[in-house]
Amino acid sequence: MYGDAATVRKILTGLGDTWAVVGLSNNEARAAYGVAQVLQRFGKRVVPVHPKAETVHGERGYASLAEIPFPVDVVDVFVNSELAGAVADEAVVAGAKAVWFQLGVIDEAASERTRAAGLEMVMDRCPAIEIPRLG
Repeated sequence: MYGDAATVRKILTGLGDTWAVVGLSNNEARAAYGVAQVLQRFGKRVVPVHPKAETVHGERGYASLAEIPFPVDVVDVFVNSELAGAVADEAVVAGAKAVWFQLGVIDEAASERTRAAGLEMVMDRCPAIEIPRLG
């Protein structure tokens, strides 16, 4: 796991409530679908980012981060590790405050680039697991 407890807490409680969830579609069998529900339950606005640009959980979807016409605070990444670095780079360009790589998503170089650009970074963790731990 990457991302100390203070960084996890800061992202979940202090950086803002608009989360772009990359890889989120209406496929209820995918982890992103359930995690997005948990984020909403805890007051986060969840913006789906997926090539299909589907509306999910009542929020309009976008095909890419660049297409979102408003600021996002956190980019939550549900793509495989080979694609995650490019998403992290897009998050920097989009002006996000943090990038969160889900369980199993690991790219050390992308993490270093993201932090060097001034963003908070968590890797190989799940916010749906971490939020309840905050108390």
